[in-house]
Amino acid sequence: MLYLTGIIITFFLVVILASKKNKSEADNILALWLFATGFHLFLYYLHSKKDFTSFPFLLGLELPMPLLQGPFLYLYTSALTNQNQNKKYNLLHFVPFVIAVLFLIPFFTLPFSEKLKVFENEGKGYENLILMLYGAILISGITYAFVLLHKLSKHQKNISDQFSFNEKINLRWLQYLILGSSIIWFVVVFYDDEYIFSVVVFYLMFIGYFGIKQVGIFTNQTVSENNLLNIPSVENPAAENVSEKIKYEKSGLTNTELLSIHQKLTEIMRNEKLYKNPDLTLAELSQKLNVHPNVLSQVINSVEEKNFYDYINLQRVEEFKKLILLPENEKFTLLSIAFECGFNSKTAFNRNFKKVTGLSPSEYLK
Repeated sequence: MLYLTGIIITFFLVVILASKKNKSEADNILALWLFATGFHLFLYYLHSKKDFTSFPFLLGLELPMPLLQGPFLYLYTSALTNQNQNKKYNLLHFVPFVIAVLFLIPFFTLPFSEKLKVFENEGKGYENLILMLYGAILISGITYAFVLLHKLSKHQKNISDQFSFNEKINLRWLQYLILGSSIIWFVVVFYDDEYIFSVVVFYLMFIGYFGIKQVGIFTNQTVSENNLLNIPSVENPAAENVSEKIKYEKSGLTNTELLSIHQKLTEIMRNEKLYKNPDLTLAELSQKLNVHPNVLSQVINSVEEKNFYDYINLQRVEEFKKLILLPENEKFTLLSIAFECGFNSKTAFNRNFKKVTGLSPSEYLK
């Protein structure tokens, strides 16, 4: 009953994604991934019920299916975080699956009675092939788990390099997907199929529950629902035609040019107080200064020795320290003054204030 529940939930989620308006590349990959997972679970359900007589042609198809999990999650994560610049190589991730299928063709072409006999004798005659397949599956799962953790870490760095806020950027969906997938691969190493697929079912239930709660995954996301999962990378800002000249400009920036841009940055911050915009981004600030985002990022990192997020929030903290001393602001709460300085939440204000001063706002006032 547990497996059947997981199958129903999975294909229900596929239907929701298929009916979603304005589907993104990530939505299509997620739909294909869930379909493949649901089909794999269905095959195991038939195997556990010993009901392959109803679908004799499906016997054995579940063997290479685990090799699809890592590639699909990798491509989904890449699409969702805009780190999928080399799309022409995407299909290469499925080469191990195709190779496994080719090696299994002699088994697939056997009459059903002979295939069934192989299963009943725990793979007799195909021991080496099954051992190789199991090894490939483990290598694939563990490798993709580490690669995905690295990709998520890189994405988090991109956020700090480009955004002055992170409260609206919700990475929990990806974190939970990758963590859940890693747990499944841990179970694959130490437990048998019954435990593995039971964990898979609970993983799928969680995907359904949390994905529906997370705006924009299984629902249509409006402009006002600003869960910024899809963050452009530093190397690929708004303009897609960034040339090698730009990269050379970044690496060849002289010290004089560096200090000149930094002076302009300091002046515009002092005069226009752009940090008061709670949604300020690196791209917007670079447009104001008429420099490339990569160049501005280099200037902030080199001169200020901070990423963009820390630099802007430092300006907000310093502005708060000035405003809190003004007599006319005594009637306002600390939080209202913090919002005036560009913070968009109490959590962000407290965290950044303590990071800069070493004290909480109330301790600082005392």
